[in-house]
Order: sequence, then C-alpha cells, then structure tokens
Amino acid sequence: MFWFHSDLERLENQIESLNYKPRMIFYGSSTITLWNELTTIFKEHHPVNLGFGGATLAACTWFFDRVFKNIKEIDAIVIYAGDNDLGEGRHPEEVLLYLENLLLKIRAKYGNVICTCISIKPSVARNHLLESIHFTNKNIKKLMSKDDNFHFVSIYDDLLDENGNPDSTYFEEDGLHFNTKGYQLLAKLLHTQPQIFPQKILKKILEKV
Repeated sequence: MFWFHSDLERLENQIESLNYKPRMIFYGSSTITLWNELTTIFKEHHPVNLGFGGATLAACTWFFDRVFKNIKEIDAIVIYAGDNDLGEGRHPEEVLLYLENLLLKIRAKYGNVICTCISIKPSVARNHLLESIHFTNKNIKKLMSKDDNFHFVSIYDDLLDENGNPDSTYFEEDGLHFNTKGYQLLAKLLHTQPQIFPQKILKKILEKV
C-alpha cells in the first residue's frame, strides 16, 4: 500500500497545521476527500476531512493508527469507504471484516465515541456491482446495529433512478464521483440523522433554531 504514503503525509501535515481541536472526523475514500464544502457545512462540529483518494476499507483500517496518532480526543467519526474494495474484486465478506476491524480500532482509541458509517453508493461506473453493493450495505447495517453509538446512514435508494439504476445526475462524467448535486444529497441525508451528532453539539444547534 506504498502508493498511499503521499496522501498520508498530506493528512499528517494537515492535522499538524490545524488551528482548532477537531471534534468530528470524516474518514474514508475520495467521496470524502473531494467533498470540498464539508468543513463549511459541518463547521459547528469542528470537522476535519481525513479522506484519501482511492482508499479502501482495508487501507483505512491498516493506516488508522498512523492517521489518528496525533488526534487525542473526538466526539464523532463518519466513515465512507468500501466501494473501492468491491471495485478491486474483494468479496462483501472481506469488506465487512475490514470494517469490523476498523470499528474495533476506533473503540480501542476513543472509547464509546459516536461512529457513523455511510452506505456504499450505487454509481454508474460500478453498475455491474449493484448486487454486491446492496448485499454489503445490508450487512454493514446489521453490523452497525450492534452498538447504540454505531449508526448507519443509507444513501443507496436515493441515488437510484425510477428504473432502479444509478442516477447519473448525481455523478461527475466519470460516473463514479459525486458532483455538486450528489454532495448536496449526501449532506441532506446526514443532517436528517440527528442521532449521529454528539448530544452536546446537537443541543447547541437546537438552541439556535
């Protein structure tokens, strides 16, 4: 996995240069990395974007200790990864195993922190993997239901057109990465899940409404 090292060095430099203590971590593949508005949308949660391009759940798990080494305490972590694993030919069962190991690492380092996993998106470029994606998501949901502070946010059905195929209007020309409309939908779906936000932060938000 040496090809990830330049991205990992970028993340390490980013963490070192932060002028605030991050409280909500977004971690995963390019779906996270390319979400340019993330830190603005979730500004009140003191977020940090720790996505790295091409990341698999295997890589997220393998490099967790290195990436999070200097992040001592957080309120919540949001994960998006897994479709690159399937795209590289890994089986759904392997994806679940990597996620389970990542969750164990998170629990070991941060205790009972709120941990949210976003479902794998059905993309135009990976339309041939829809069955595997659906099966994997079903089992991710089951895994996340085993802990009161684990949460699962499904974006799968919202990204399908009326014929049950990935809706191209949410994707860039490559058919794989979200465009602005795709990220707007993702932000909306996350904001409609208040249980994924730490209660002390959610209370502040509600006080402003």
